[in-house]
Amino acid sequence: MAASLSPPRLLPSGDSAVTVEFSRNIDDAANQRVLALDQALAREPIDGVTETVPTYRSLLVHYNPLEIGFDALSEQLTALAEQPVPPVANARCWRIPVVYGGEHGIDLEDVAKTLDTTPDDIVARHVAGDYRVAMIGFTPGWSYLSGLEKFLHMPRRQNPRLLTPAGTISVGGVQTGVQCLAGPSGWHLLGRTAVRTYQLHRDPIFLLEPGDRVTFATIDGKTFAEQDRAAESGELIAELIAP
Repeated sequence: MAASLSPPRLLPSGDSAVTVEFSRNIDDAANQRVLALDQALAREPIDGVTETVPTYRSLLVHYNPLEIGFDALSEQLTALAEQPVPPVANARCWRIPVVYGGEHGIDLEDVAKTLDTTPDDIVARHVAGDYRVAMIGFTPGWSYLSGLEKFLHMPRRQNPRLLTPAGTISVGGVQTGVQCLAGPSGWHLLGRTAVRTYQLHRDPIFLLEPGDRVTFATIDGKTFAEQDRAAESGELIAELIAP
């Protein structure tokens, strides 16, 4: 039998939630444990648990303190968290079309200059990546992706923008991401996609889920405009290529 994993830190989050922390850093192995625990709780619900929120390195577990106490819940969560992480099942893989550079990716040239290469090389490297959705957060549908090639790691902007467009594809630190709604950002904008990862009146409302895989494909500005109109009417645009 495989050895159990090291126990996580259990941190009270107010009087009705507990944070199960697997690492203090962004770490793929820790994220896999987060998602494994989240899935275990979905399969084997604990009485009193009302909601779970997976992040890069921890799982926030909301509970009703009238049904279960912190100590009893922590004991059960620790036992689940120490179980060996099961092999990754056939994850869904999405191909997301992106128009890079120009008005849609205003930081592409600056990123290329900073990394002493060309915009075409940045695009080729970004498109070649095989990414995994580590978490959804910040704003609805904002998808944080792990797996960014080390060459493309960029410190965040010193002066964040107060407003960036919906559908922005950007890089920041060791991550890349898909921004669904317009909003502030300190990341570097490489391009845009018409894909709505969140659309309130569509089924499904959220397109991507933690654990999904993502690849990118290049398109031109005309195709982006056509896809943007189609996405507004509820079309998914992103292509499900596996399983």
